Amino acid sequence: MRRGIPGIRGITATALVAGLALTASGCGGNDGDSGANSGGELSGTVTFWDTSNDAEKATYRKLAEGFQKEHPKVHVQYVNVPFGDANAKFKNAAGGNSGAPDVMRTEVAWTADFANLGYLAPLDGTPALDHTGDYLPQAVGSTKFKGKTYAAPQVIDTLGLFYNKKLLKDAGVKVPKTFAELASAAKKIKTKTGATALYLRGDDPYWFLPYLYGEGGDMVDARTKTVKIDDAAGVKAFKTIKDLVDSKAAVTDATDGQENQLKALKDGKAAMAIDGPWDIEGARAGQAFKDKNNLGVAPVPGGSTAQGSPQGGWNLSVYAGSKNLQASYAFVKYMSSAKVQQETTDKLSLLPTRKSVYDVPAVKHNEMVTFFKPAVDGAVQRPWIAEGNSLFEPIKVQMNKVLTGAATPEQAAKATGDAYRKLLKDYK
Repeated sequence: MRRGIPGIRGITATALVAGLALTASGCGGNDGDSGANSGGELSGTVTFWDTSNDAEKATYRKLAEGFQKEHPKVHVQYVNVPFGDANAKFKNAAGGNSGAPDVMRTEVAWTADFANLGYLAPLDGTPALDHTGDYLPQAVGSTKFKGKTYAAPQVIDTLGLFYNKKLLKDAGVKVPKTFAELASAAKKIKTKTGATALYLRGDDPYWFLPYLYGEGGDMVDARTKTVKIDDAAGVKAFKTIKDLVDSKAAVTDATDGQENQLKALKDGKAAMAIDGPWDIEGARAGQAFKDKNNLGVAPVPGGSTAQGSPQGGWNLSVYAGSKNLQASYAFVKYMSSAKVQQETTDKLSLLPTRKSVYDVPAVKHNEMVTFFKPAVDGAVQRPWIAEGNSLFEPIKVQMNKVLTGAATPEQAAKATGDAYRKLLKDYK
C-alpha cells in the first residue's frame, strides 16, 4: 500500500507458495546459485516474496512469470506473504541467515529499517537501477538510507476518500471536503439511506495521519530532530476521531479494520471510507459496486487548518545475503521497468513510479490514476528514518485508548510523544 504497519494493516489470506518453474530449490541465500553460467547468461533460482493483497497477487505472480520467460534458465520461486506477517518474517529469516528471499516487495517505511540492520544489498552501480531519472522524485526518497540506495520504487500511493455515489445522492449530500462537513452530513445519510457515513480505521495508525495532517501536524521533524505529535495539532487529531465515533458519524473496529472496512463499503453499510488504490479492485467486487461507476474517489477530507494524506507505496529490495545477486538485480530491474509498471496500472489501477508511464494513453486516462496522481503529488512525505515504522505502534495504542474512552486526546498525545522520545534518543 502501502501502506505501512506490519501486523496492523495485515491481509488475512493464507500465504501462497508457488514454484513458478516447479523447482525444488530453497530460498534466497541458501541455493548456492551464482546467478550466471560461464557464458554470462542468468541462471539459478530467485525467490520473490510478494506482499500484495488477494485482489493483486494473481497479477504479480503473472508478472514474475514474465521474467522467467525472458530468462528461461532462471527459476522464479514466487511466495505470497501476507502483509501483516512480512516485516517480522523477513527480519527473522535475514537475522537468522536462513530462509530469507532474494527479492522482497518492501513497504516504503521498511527500507530504511532493513538497511539499517544490514539486511539489504546496496543497489548503486548494479543493473537493478535502470533509467533512474525516470522515477518520480518523491518515489526515490524512501529508497535511500545514509547516502546509498537500497531499493527500486515500484508503486506509489496515498489515501483518498472512497464513496458510494448512489448513497450520497439519495441522501442529498455532497462529497465532504472536511471532516466537519462529513460529520454534519452523517445524520442525513443515516436517515435517508440507513448507512453509516464513514468507516473509520481505528485499528491502524497509518489512517490516523490524515487527521494529524489536517490539523497542520506531523509525527516528528527529522530535520530538526523534534517530536511534533504531542503538540496542539496532535491533540486535535485524536479529538476528531473520538468525536466522529461518539457522534455515530463513523463506525470503527479495533481489530481487523482492513477486511471490515472493505466489507462495509462493498455491502453499502458505509457510505464512505478512507482507503488507497490497492483496494479499488476489491471494492468494485462488492454488491454496492456492480456498476463500477458507482465508486467515487475524492481527496481525503481536511481538518480545521489543512488537508493532507501520507505518501505510501512499495519498493523492491535485494537481500544482502542472496547467493544469486546477479539474477536478483535483473529481476528488480524487470519488475520496476516501465513495461511492468504499465501492466500493473492496466490490471490493478496502481500508480507507477516512472514518469514515462504516465504519458501512456491507457495510463493517462485511467480514472483512478486521474485522481490519485495529483493526490500523490501533494502527499505528505513521512520521515524516512530507520525508526520510521516504529513510530506507528505508540499511535495505535493511544488510538485504541481514545476510542474506548480509556484516555483523553490530551493524554493520548502526551503519551505518544513520550514514547517517541524514548525511541528516538536524540530527539527533543
